[in-house]
Amino acid sequence: MSYRLSELKVDQPPQLLQGIETDEQWAAKRERIKRAWLELLGEEPEIAPSAGTSPKPYEVIGKVEEADHTRLDIRYPANDGDTIGAYLLLPRDSSGEKTKRPAILALHPTAESGRRDTATKEGRDNRRYGLELVSRGYVVLAPDSIGFGSRIYPGAVPFQTAPFYERYPKWTAVGKMLSDHRRALDVLGAVEEADPARIGVIGHSLGGYNGWFLAGLDERVRAVVSSCGFAMFAGDPEPNRWGQREWFSHFPAVTKGLQKDTVPFEWHEIAALAAPVPLFMWSGMDDRIFPNAEAIVSGMKDLGTLYKRAGASEAFQFWLGAAGHDFPGQARELAYTFLDRWLGHQ
Repeated sequence: MSYRLSELKVDQPPQLLQGIETDEQWAAKRERIKRAWLELLGEEPEIAPSAGTSPKPYEVIGKVEEADHTRLDIRYPANDGDTIGAYLLLPRDSSGEKTKRPAILALHPTAESGRRDTATKEGRDNRRYGLELVSRGYVVLAPDSIGFGSRIYPGAVPFQTAPFYERYPKWTAVGKMLSDHRRALDVLGAVEEADPARIGVIGHSLGGYNGWFLAGLDERVRAVVSSCGFAMFAGDPEPNRWGQREWFSHFPAVTKGLQKDTVPFEWHEIAALAAPVPLFMWSGMDDRIFPNAEAIVSGMKDLGTLYKRAGASEAFQFWLGAAGHDFPGQARELAYTFLDRWLGHQ
């Protein structure tokens, strides 16, 4: 499946349910969308023999006691043999009762500091959602993605993916990130304090779209919050943001398609792969990164029809506010309330 970019309409995106009358028809269309998505993600290499075979799901290399939680500096193997650095935040329980808590995978935005931006006091204002969620009683795992924090390639600047493509020319940076995020779900599922049946994902920008990308591929994700992490190809003044660039290149094949005026799908179709997983989307009307708010609203409206058809209207929330590329306090409070509801947190 593909579209001519020049023919995509800002106010009328490809309709998810056009011609769909039965569950079987939607299942068939969903499978077509998923095939196109997996093709774009590229070929994941075979799992390295040593990856994931350790008797311990992760190694603790540091520990810090904060006022209301313990922060563990951990590392664990990726499926391709790479090493992933992360913070595991464990809320302090003064009751003495050992109860399983809901867990959150906190994905960082485009920040050189990576996980520190979301999970420590060093993080920027409106980005410390991992730190705020552990204060609310969630177990939080905040990993570094490739090109950020502890995973900046040797000799390269932050956000650079060229070293990755030199090693894996048939894979993509997003495919690699999603593989790493699935390993993060393995780790969260093995944490004694965490309930593996109540795992959510939250992220801003880069972390935001990785959240709903992940939910569409892994059923262990039970709720998603995405801040400023959605865009549409229609009306985007810079559609090659998703293609080959001099810094972080998401999908090089997108650039080749754009040269022929084609795109592989529209983005709300990929978001539809997550349905009916509870999904919270926040966007800013003055977002300079994803400036095509009118098209974003159209895509979200159509996605809402899919949730309604699935009998899951309450599981989908889209909020548009007078803000820029940010995750302001009011939006975060709405997001946290959403997670509390769908992950059963009191």
